[in-house]
Amino acid sequence: MSFYLYLDKKTPIHRLDPRTKLLILLSSFIVASLQQHPLYAMVVAMAIFTHGALSGSLRNIRRIAGLLTAIGILTVLLWSIQAKGVRPLFWKFQVEPVLYGISNGIKIDSMIVAGMIFLSTTKNEEVAIGLVKLGLPYSFTFAFCTALRLAPTIMGSATMVAQAQKSRGLDLREGGLLSRTKKYIPLLIPIFLTTLRYTNQLSMALESKAFRAMKKRTFLLEARFIARDYWVAFALILVLILAIFLRIKGFGEIEGLLF
Repeated sequence: MSFYLYLDKKTPIHRLDPRTKLLILLSSFIVASLQQHPLYAMVVAMAIFTHGALSGSLRNIRRIAGLLTAIGILTVLLWSIQAKGVRPLFWKFQVEPVLYGISNGIKIDSMIVAGMIFLSTTKNEEVAIGLVKLGLPYSFTFAFCTALRLAPTIMGSATMVAQAQKSRGLDLREGGLLSRTKKYIPLLIPIFLTTLRYTNQLSMALESKAFRAMKKRTFLLEARFIARDYWVAFALILVLILAIFLRIKGFGEIEGLLF
């Protein structure tokens, strides 16, 4: 089982400049966060899922379907309890908080899916180049990309440790929820030690290769803005302007919603 999210495909989304992909990600976050009514949030979610289908990233999205469902349900329940409305629905729930909870659940899931699409279509090295081209310091860029690379490495180490303990007779599926949770606690020590060993080796490798010895760095991959990137960036700017204009004009607001 691979814990790395990047999918090596030849889709039009993969061929975009990493800065364009970063702009798509940022635009998805902004447009999704502006929506208040679930119908408007659903339109944005459908656009993001269409983007995922065009990029061939649906396989990775299916991997987190359970997480997306859990987040959506919890978000609806929390906002239905926290917010206040004027129209009763049933018991202590009102129409406006439930609608707002559904909208927030869709928004959060949409942002997670947008991030998953970005990681599925952009190599770690391309992320680094894109951030450097945007003017961010390479040290910050390297730390950020290392964190992205470290997450699947830790997950792989955890799986390896769990399988090693299973081969020694540890049954992680036996007993109740509390009993199974306690069995995972001893696994944290070897996972933690493996992570420390990896970071120590990484630091020694950086020192041996004279990290930050030169201010201007060269890259194996090249990133160039071409015609399709300009067209995509132009379309995204129009979408952002339209979304902000509609929000200012009050489209998609939930009347009677109180906090």
